Amino acid sequence: MKDKSYSNLMKTGAMNRQLEKEAFVQNLYIEMFLREIQLNSEKEKLQKQIDAAIDQRQKDVFMKLSKQLNELNKRFGT
Repeated sequence: MKDKSYSNLMKTGAMNRQLEKEAFVQNLYIEMFLREIQLNSEKEKLQKQIDAAIDQRQKDVFMKLSKQLNELNKRFGT
């Protein structure tokens, strides 16, 4: 087995750390993207249900769903 020099070991270590950082950032972006999709999906679903409650003049359902939408907006800061 070949012995690696100290400088080669240091370069390899630095490259591995850089790859780990890049993978972490990439995973972070993926997680953010998926959460954004989830948020938009939940908001769209609630808005459709709110519209249906308005059309059917269901005030209690409208109030409940509106509260849920407001909580969702607060939770995600939108």
